[in-house]
Amino acid sequence: MSVVPYKEKESGKKEQVAEMFNNISKKYDFLNHFLSLGIDITWRKKAIKMLKDDQPKLILDIATGTGDFAIEALALNPDKVIGVDISAGMLEEGKKKMKKRKLDHLIDMQMGDSEKLLFEDNKFDAVIVSFGVRNFENLEKGLADMYRVLKPGAKTVIVEFSKPKKFPMKQGYNFYFKYILPQIGKLVSKDNSAYTYLPESVQAFPDGNDFLKVLEKVGFKNTKCKPLTFGISSIYIGEK
Repeated sequence: MSVVPYKEKESGKKEQVAEMFNNISKKYDFLNHFLSLGIDITWRKKAIKMLKDDQPKLILDIATGTGDFAIEALALNPDKVIGVDISAGMLEEGKKKMKKRKLDHLIDMQMGDSEKLLFEDNKFDAVIVSFGVRNFENLEKGLADMYRVLKPGAKTVIVEFSKPKKFPMKQGYNFYFKYILPQIGKLVSKDNSAYTYLPESVQAFPDGNDFLKVLEKVGFKNTKCKPLTFGISSIYIGEK
């Protein structure tokens, strides 16, 4: 059973996720940093450092949203970062951000479906995703397509929420995610479902070793999982 934002609607997960992000796009950046107390910025920085030795020149950022991870990737000094997303609203906010920061010559924001990437095989030196893979309609299909567009020997680095296992973090996190986060999200974004979907989608996501198994199933090797901040989120690495 796929977790979707708008349970009363007939449309599939992909359409619903796009609609949800269109609805919250104007408040997304603020809420992201506010609800994670700004720790999400540190998580992204850590993830990008994992690619330092690879010196990737062409990077694909999937589910780029407003482009925060793409901007972080510029620390690697690439020639270009291409960011793809299914939400027109998020891309619009992202394009404004790139123009304002004069980064639009380095970061190209494009409409794109993570499960049907419009790029040829073996094209990218790295594929990165932050907080996007749990929104894939078909996880294996999305990961297989990421694998396809990567050059042999190149890596994917994925940041995603996970479920803390230890007391008291587990209990505190569950309470925050279930009761506090949806209320704040609802108040600020005016979308009642978006921040209820967030904890539900995290609960349903195969984190830790379970996710590494899915990465391996689609072909990735030398997979690693690095838990962050008591296991609230994790960095996953896989190589083609």
